[in-house]
Amino acid sequence: MNFLDTLILGMVEGFTEFLPVSSTGHLLVAGEILNIPETEFFKTFVVAIQLGAILAVVLIYWKKVLGNLNLSKKILTAFIPTAIIGFLLYSIIKDFLFESLATIAYALIVGGIIIIIFEFFQKKKIEDDTQKLEDISYKKSFLIGLIQALAIVPGVSRSGATIIGGMGLGISRKNIVEFSFLLAVPTIVAATGFDLVQSKLSFYPGDLERLLLGFVFSFIFAYLAIKFFIRFIQNHSFMIFGVYRILAGVLIILLLI
Repeated sequence: MNFLDTLILGMVEGFTEFLPVSSTGHLLVAGEILNIPETEFFKTFVVAIQLGAILAVVLIYWKKVLGNLNLSKKILTAFIPTAIIGFLLYSIIKDFLFESLATIAYALIVGGIIIIIFEFFQKKKIEDDTQKLEDISYKKSFLIGLIQALAIVPGVSRSGATIIGGMGLGISRKNIVEFSFLLAVPTIVAATGFDLVQSKLSFYPGDLERLLLGFVFSFIFAYLAIKFFIRFIQNHSFMIFGVYRILAGVLIILLLI
């Protein structure tokens, strides 16, 4: 991996982490296009640079969470099922699905179809805009965590699963998007820490520098993406992301598989 590879991967991670398009899937596809070998370092790099995106969330939302024990407990409630399922299936996901472009392609296509169908019916509903973020119940928080666990499969999209699942549970569009941002913090921190422990990675000269650069680039583009996404959802549906996912999945099948 050279400097340009690191820049591209950091940009891809940062901009796609919080959009319903699967950042992990995009990173793995980008790695294939850039001809980056599927080494243990690359697999860890894909997971670890997500921490840059998480720092962007912390920077933007720390005031909303700090001192809000009620909201913090609900985020923790949502995190628990994801953590358990991720721990149990870690080896299968890391050893097999991370190497399958076909899995990513079909997950993108199926997810895109689900988003389009969901938005078609959702536009007929009136959202409760008076609901506050902390008003999300513990039951719904737990269910969101279960739904988020689907995103351990590359191509599914963590944010896409939580957003569509949360809206299906009656949570307003803006609230579930922000809840998805906040839920990403413990989820990705835990996933990165667990991956580093399990991989027992030995760093070669330059690896730490590449991780740091990927972290910085991921942070910058994630910050911009969050600001964009919050403005976008105020006047648009997620339909365009569904169409994009289908097109991306089809292109992967035609060109890379």
